[in-house]
Amino acid sequence: MNPWISRPTAPEPVSSVPISAPPAQATGPLVPQRGVPAPDRVDQLPVYDRPHEAPLWWLGTHGGAGESTLAALVPAWPAADHGWPRPPQGPARVVLVARTNARGLRAAQAAATQWAAGLVPHAEVVGLVLMADAPGRLPKPLRDLAQVVGGGVPRVWTVPWIDSLRLGESLTLTNVPRDARRLVDELSALLTPGAASTANRKELR
Repeated sequence: MNPWISRPTAPEPVSSVPISAPPAQATGPLVPQRGVPAPDRVDQLPVYDRPHEAPLWWLGTHGGAGESTLAALVPAWPAADHGWPRPPQGPARVVLVARTNARGLRAAQAAATQWAAGLVPHAEVVGLVLMADAPGRLPKPLRDLAQVVGGGVPRVWTVPWIDSLRLGESLTLTNVPRDARRLVDELSALLTPGAASTANRKELR
């Protein structure tokens, strides 16, 4: 099944799990694939050389994606400033971040396609976080588009609308929605040496 033209089953919204959550198993391609056409150059994200390493980078695929909000939850996981990080020693582990509106989903698809076409060999895409752009359920056209986009990356997480951000409140792991805490827990588990490969082997059985 070609993940770029098919509509795989959408992942269910995540819920709260203990801090010892197991690594999230892959539901999409783990590495770039042959034959994926590169997106137009204007749709490609830039590459930024980084002087330091990080266990994980949040890559906002467009302005206002929400990567700064996620970066505030774990100081060791910085935002990548809307460009693929290229640290001194790669590859850089990257989580794409996008809003669930049409603009955000298309930007996420372009970034995922850029990775899938092999244009950023210094980056390892761990998955995609879809940040709700409004309260409530997504309209069907956006749900369908999210399914297509999610089929082209290893994993997808969803974070619901966080109303407190509109009031200027600071977010921490103690006051974010349960889905965001689970996201951090599962990513922490994936960063544990050997955890990701174990989860991926289970997925292939």
